[in-house]
Amino acid sequence: MTTFSCTPPLGRIPRLAGLLAATLSAVSLTLAILSAPAGAVVTEVSSEKVGVQPREMSRYYEGTVKWVGQGSNEPEPHPEAKSFSNHEGNSVLHSAKTYVIYWDPQHFYHGDWKRLIDGFMQHMGTASAQPETVFAVDGQYHDATNQPATDHFTFMGALDDTNPYPTSPSCTNPAPFETGAPLVEGTSVCLTDAQVRGELETFRGQHTLPRGMGTIYYVLTPPGVAVCLDGGGPTGHCSDFAGTLAQVETAEEKKEALPASYTNSFCSYHNAIGNGNNDTILYAVIPWTAGGDGDYHLFAKDRTGGSDCQDGGFEPSKHPTGELQEKEREKPPTPQEEEEFEKLNAEEKRKVTEAKELGLEKPHDQQPNQLGGKRSEDGTFDTGLADLIINQIGVEQQNTVTDPLLNAWHDSAGNELTDECRNSFFRADGNGKAIPETMAGSLFNQVYAGKNYYINDAFNAASLKNGYSVACMKAPGLEPHFTAPNPVNAGEIVGLDGNESDITLNWAPTFAGGIEGSTYPVFTWNFGDGTPPVTGFAPATAAINEGTAPCSLPWLTPCAGSVFHSYQYGGTYNASLTVVDVGGNTATYVEQITVAGPPPPGKESTSGGNGSTGGSTGSTSTGTGAGAAGSSGSAGSGGTGGATGGKPPVPAPVAAAAAASRSLRRSLRSGLVIRYSVNEQVAGHFEVLLGRTLARHLGIGGAPALGLPAGTPPQVMIGKAVLVTTAAGRSSITIHFSPRTAARLAHVKSVTVMIRLVVRNAATRPPATTTVLSKVTLTH
Repeated sequence: MTTFSCTPPLGRIPRLAGLLAATLSAVSLTLAILSAPAGAVVTEVSSEKVGVQPREMSRYYEGTVKWVGQGSNEPEPHPEAKSFSNHEGNSVLHSAKTYVIYWDPQHFYHGDWKRLIDGFMQHMGTASAQPETVFAVDGQYHDATNQPATDHFTFMGALDDTNPYPTSPSCTNPAPFETGAPLVEGTSVCLTDAQVRGELETFRGQHTLPRGMGTIYYVLTPPGVAVCLDGGGPTGHCSDFAGTLAQVETAEEKKEALPASYTNSFCSYHNAIGNGNNDTILYAVIPWTAGGDGDYHLFAKDRTGGSDCQDGGFEPSKHPTGELQEKEREKPPTPQEEEEFEKLNAEEKRKVTEAKELGLEKPHDQQPNQLGGKRSEDGTFDTGLADLIINQIGVEQQNTVTDPLLNAWHDSAGNELTDECRNSFFRADGNGKAIPETMAGSLFNQVYAGKNYYINDAFNAASLKNGYSVACMKAPGLEPHFTAPNPVNAGEIVGLDGNESDITLNWAPTFAGGIEGSTYPVFTWNFGDGTPPVTGFAPATAAINEGTAPCSLPWLTPCAGSVFHSYQYGGTYNASLTVVDVGGNTATYVEQITVAGPPPPGKESTSGGNGSTGGSTGSTSTGTGAGAAGSSGSAGSGGTGGATGGKPPVPAPVAAAAAASRSLRRSLRSGLVIRYSVNEQVAGHFEVLLGRTLARHLGIGGAPALGLPAGTPPQVMIGKAVLVTTAAGRSSITIHFSPRTAARLAHVKSVTVMIRLVVRNAATRPPATTTVLSKVTLTH
């Protein structure tokens, strides 16, 4: 394929060409798990098939290889990645209502944890169906209905289940807490999957909650309650494991075999009661696997980290091109570091020494919602532990949506959507360094309703079709683009290449007539001259200049990744490209094309453009002024538009505007400085516009921006300044953001805003108006 995204990958890739062979016995599958830490995810334990999220300390995945992350540059093959599929077109979820059930009869689940988790569920529902979220990746996964898996979720609420735990445990907790955890008849609580299923059916019946393939239940248990898929104990398949993370880290560094209790343990899992009919109950079990760092209600032995159930304890990539990550671990100081240490004062040296003694350089959690050095409402520093549970919910949400009955999207080793990108949190923002109070950093890679979250990346199956596509995504891209030709003569053939576009969801399977095939994004070209639009699939090029064009295999017919067109008459035309990706998301891009030659019969020639978009930067210019907007966003006087004629209007002002700096930090602190020029005395105003979708994503409010060129995504106004001049000239103006807006924007690494300048003649009547639009990307 010739499109689309060129962001460097950082993740892993596997998949299933059917389920694990049904002829294998439960015993052989169990042995496979024992011998392969963090191995098959859709698997069978004790005759029960489940979709498990195993613990993972030593590896992260990138394309078709996996890396140990211990400073070694020797990757291991990961061939299962190429088998990620759903050949039979088995069901995915086309809608999803979610419930959270806290099975916590003894009230050990802290209120601040619930507040964060429930808030995430609500925010996830609010932000879903937006292409800026990791859940939008799900849209490329279809089933036999040829409909995509849903990326929209509705949070139905959270409920406390106070039904008592069973008095006759069916499993043994391999790592009971010493204190601060539920007990039943003086014994640590251990629940089997069968007991969880039984309780879910009981609780659902007690409250008349719905069943069916459009509802997902999340069952959460408090710290110290183990959930097992078998009888548990030292070698059981449980949410807890015997031993410590320190022992596991030491074994990994020495390349020794890991304890069976650890390799068999898991962080969460999903399953189904039923076979997909209306009585089916879809559920995910989220035990407490967040550890206890910062929770001083626990004995020191139980205050452990939970990075093995989050990001594996890998250092975030420090390079934008995504070089190899390494494990967070204490390393011998380099000569330069030793020299710098000696330059520190006594207080600074003490802090560095204490950090090493506390183990802050070793694998640690990331808690974007931690309170930092502040104590929580219960007097400890443990609020952010909920972030690790939130990540597990995010993981199971995507795996359940794309593989609800454990027979749809996964690879030949059983790896599901997020398992293909295990330990990938690419391009996270925030501070990854741990602080002493929480033993955690505060990285985040998702922002929903103004709140930061740290959610595992999702697998982009199109990367198997596109060798240079991103394998693991925190959000898909959808940015149509083509470059307008230089001014041409009427009758000449121009080419418009839509394959410049960044389109992540650019492939999906089809199952027409029971035969598996492929589909691609749909491009619609409107040339702005009244000729019929051209519609077809990307990425191939149309074989003829106009209308429906055939394509050669493997591309679908018709195709329109790039097109040819000939303008019959002179004028200025607004050509547009509208893209619908395989997830159903839509976006439009507009460019201005200037054609020299006689105007259409009966029309006078004019030079201006109304509502045009021009310049290689994609800046836009609207209004009665002539002249395309270039990189500075300038506009001048001229006719009333396009290839139309008529009586020339009153000359409009000529104006230009551009941001003086691209520093986001400086703009938020001191205001966005805009340089401008005008050719006469004018009155008007500046507006700073932000895309409505991103504004909602960040929790930023603002009045909607009206009167934008056709095809411009909806914008909201986040800043404004009045402009009045007494003569022609050049100057600058500073636009300040509100404290709330600045605080929200401070959380992003970069943001693109639009600057709109609207001016009118101040000394002539009737006044004519010019509108200038330009874009600027601000980065920290």
